[in-house]
Amino acid sequence: MENGAVRTAQPVIVAIDGPSGTGKSSTSKAVAAQLGLSYLDTGAQYRAITWWMVTNGIDIDDPSAIAAVAGKPDIVSGTDPAGPTITVDGVDVAGPIRTQEVTSKVSAVSAVPEVRARITELQRSIASAAENGIVVEGRDIGTTVLPDADLKIFLTASPEARAARRSGELKGVDIHTTREALIKRDAADSSRKTSPLAKADDAVEVDTTDLTLPQVIECVVTLVEEKRAGK
Repeated sequence: MENGAVRTAQPVIVAIDGPSGTGKSSTSKAVAAQLGLSYLDTGAQYRAITWWMVTNGIDIDDPSAIAAVAGKPDIVSGTDPAGPTITVDGVDVAGPIRTQEVTSKVSAVSAVPEVRARITELQRSIASAAENGIVVEGRDIGTTVLPDADLKIFLTASPEARAARRSGELKGVDIHTTREALIKRDAADSSRKTSPLAKADDAVEVDTTDLTLPQVIECVVTLVEEKRAGK
């Protein structure tokens, strides 16, 4: 764009992918807030539809039952990084979607193609409506949801580091159990046929194992600013 030098900030779409416990949410929220971008936690949307399925007694072990009702819940995501919100049919589910029951079932629900198609469409509409740009975090953003994102980042960390962080978030949880659960979740997310967890070919990989959260945030902010400057 010829007037790029005049405008202070070009809208930029940033895709941040990676497995659980790599600091995706904390990093994405902080980067969006710092740079004046919108923010979308796509994992929360999959948790929300999973919560709806559980609440409505849908058989999670029956993909056809899940597929049949994938279009029913009305999921609305607020994109303010300072206070992201999520509702299902008008009900605030920010708390309920973080329960162990939902966590244990989200991979099965997320693997159903009809669910992914529904949520992917929702995510794309939110991203396209973000006037100043948006940071979208998840597992298949750079590969499937927003393959034309301006910047793609893939966060990684060792299973040990991720388990330690996740155990710190979930008080009283055994670190060994957490590590096993994370590895199991990785396997489920990476091997599913529809939109598996994968690093896009043009993504920048950031290993967060030995970095503090502020260091990860600083690294990503720098990458976004470099991308903006080069647009």
